[in-house]
Amino acid sequence: MESVANQGKTAAIVAYLTIIGTIIAYFINNDTKNPFASFHIRQALGVHITFYLLGIIVSWFDTWLVSAPFYLFIIVLWGYGIIAAIQGERNEVPILGRQFQNWFSTIN
Repeated sequence: MESVANQGKTAAIVAYLTIIGTIIAYFINNDTKNPFASFHIRQALGVHITFYLLGIIVSWFDTWLVSAPFYLFIIVLWGYGIIAAIQGERNEVPILGRQFQNWFSTIN
């Protein structure tokens, strides 16, 4: 019998690929309601939304001194999340992970 993490691993990894991947993972997980996949779908959705919202603000500045730390921040969040999904762990992304779980708690 496969563990819950192994059953939801595909959806969890797909969720981090793009915002479209997050939507696809949501529908993949819609029937089975795997808690591992749901956890990572919430995390990935939060990372993607953070990227777009902060990206709007960062776009007002035309300097690498603002954009470089922004991209580094997003890459760290994304990398932390996808590595946890690949390893079958439920680690929240740094700084915002707990908020993502609360804000997107309706995603089961």
